[in-house]
Amino acid sequence: MNIRRFRALRDAGATYAEIGRECGCDWRTVRKYLAEDAPSVPPAAPPRAGTQPKLITPFVPIIEAWLRADVTLKGSVIHERLVAEYGFTGNYQRTKMFLAEARPRIATELEEGDENPLRGLHRRFEVVPGAQGQVDWGDEGGLLAHVGIGAVYSFHMTLSHSRDPFTCFTTSMDLATFWDCHRRAFAHFGGVPGTLVYDRTKTVVKRHVAPGVAVPLHPEAAAFAEHYGFTIDVLAAYRPTGKGRVERQVLINRDHVLAGRVFDSIAEMDGAFEAWLPIRRAQVHRTHGQVIAVRAEADRAALLPLPTLPYLVTDKHLRRVGKDCLVSFEASFYSVPARLIRPGQRVQLQVDGETVTIRAVGADGGAWLATHPRAPQRGSWVVDQTHWDGLPDGHTRAVTVEPRSTVADLPAAAVTSGEGLEPLSSLLGRRHADVAVAARPLSDYDTAATKGGVR
Repeated sequence: MNIRRFRALRDAGATYAEIGRECGCDWRTVRKYLAEDAPSVPPAAPPRAGTQPKLITPFVPIIEAWLRADVTLKGSVIHERLVAEYGFTGNYQRTKMFLAEARPRIATELEEGDENPLRGLHRRFEVVPGAQGQVDWGDEGGLLAHVGIGAVYSFHMTLSHSRDPFTCFTTSMDLATFWDCHRRAFAHFGGVPGTLVYDRTKTVVKRHVAPGVAVPLHPEAAAFAEHYGFTIDVLAAYRPTGKGRVERQVLINRDHVLAGRVFDSIAEMDGAFEAWLPIRRAQVHRTHGQVIAVRAEADRAALLPLPTLPYLVTDKHLRRVGKDCLVSFEASFYSVPARLIRPGQRVQLQVDGETVTIRAVGADGGAWLATHPRAPQRGSWVVDQTHWDGLPDGHTRAVTVEPRSTVADLPAAAVTSGEGLEPLSSLLGRRHADVAVAARPLSDYDTAATKGGVR
């Protein structure tokens, strides 16, 4: 209201009532604010902060317990769990405001009680040219679901010295596919790194062991590494920083090769990487400060030479043959020759990339039975029709409809005996046979009815 601007009227002799009518308020209010000791500001209501209970207060122990278990737990996840599991009715903003205060406090408490003050830190390292490569998988989801391929994976190998990348795409992460991708990567780089760094994946590690214990290698992984001359370096469990170069490459590949594009085949995805690779290799890497392609020249020159013959890894599986001459593998069916097997016989499937070879089980390695392309998706039937030669196919089965016989079409003797007629026609025909029937007067029926007491 700024009543003080009317002080001049008061000094000129105007009454409080006149001033009140002028400024639209009660005369007592005018007297209060025009007095000598009038307050300099309008009265303020008492602060309400802390007077109302917070919706999140009953859930504070639950949230703090979650944060102590994982201090990096996202606020959106915490709010989602509170609503779904505990009936929290507050919005996400209230949860976010509480976490802004609670997370630093709990993080400080955890640091004070941590026996390892170096937790979260790692040693940075650099390697000489050709000494190391890093390997990792990426799950790219259903990029090809519209063409019937349910899952797509990306294989990545990065040379540690130059960060020179290689990427290819597959529909499986099995043993044969994994090492086939290695052969493609070696051919791409023109040689083999001295050491390859891996996670504890089952295609490299035979089984998991306790920390500090030597990790047993998968026999095929050990044989493959010996053939190509490189050393396998398996990281400690939950230590992704040990191969951060290739971890970063997985994300870069998604952003620059896959994002915003539609593909119809694995070949198109591989082609997209090949088209983008010159762009990546022409960039200056932020860590070593050199053009990737220039630094990669020294890296590739120091690689181990490729052996004369490749090492082919096959993933082997035992299966039984069904009565329909089909063998089940990865929820798909593959045919085998009916003349070479028997129902229930055990056979061995050798999976080499995109090829499935079926052999009989025997001491001499087993006779070859069939070779099929690998099924593109689960639930497929991969059948060679010649494998079913000699089996009944139903081509001799037939039915017919014969004309119905009638009384008029048969001779009199056949009608009398009912021969050659359908049951109903035969019954009707026998009614005309020479059968003697007794006849009696109707008075006999009246007499019988009277004796029975019925009129």
